Amino acid sequence: MGKTYNVHVNDNQEFVIEPQEVSSLNLIKTSHNNYHVLQENKSFKAEVLQGDLNTKQYLVKINGSAYQVKILDDLDLLIKNMGFSNAVSHHTNTVVAPMPGLILDIFVEVGQQVEENSSLLILEAMKMENNILSPRSGTIKSIEVKKGEAVEKSHLLIEFE
Repeated sequence: MGKTYNVHVNDNQEFVIEPQEVSSLNLIKTSHNNYHVLQENKSFKAEVLQGDLNTKQYLVKINGSAYQVKILDDLDLLIKNMGFSNAVSHHTNTVVAPMPGLILDIFVEVGQQVEENSSLLILEAMKMENNILSPRSGTIKSIEVKKGEAVEKSHLLIEFE
């Protein structure tokens, strides 16, 4: 048994994708961030332009048209329905790696003021560049990684004052 996903496209369309639809999807990776998708005898070229695993938001190009996509699974929906969505992230003083990867770029410096959702760094994981965003507004206290460094899941990346 698989997961059901709610997919929001461009903030104006919503789809529910059932487990059987996920398992029947014919998807082939053709190159870095590029895929060939065959569904209901129709062929699609897909490219993941940007991705953020923390917010589960992606910029995807399908047959030349770009779409902003947000994916919610059952747990995300339960948390949202209980009224807990993002409430904890506003009070956090740390940013940790959501998965193992390589630090490609760091956009902030110690002492810098940042706004919520501003780009902190780029973490490459599974050949995809993930833009790690600030969970809150605040001042950067420390940066615990360097450009080019490999990190494990839950590795401390940045601390706030």
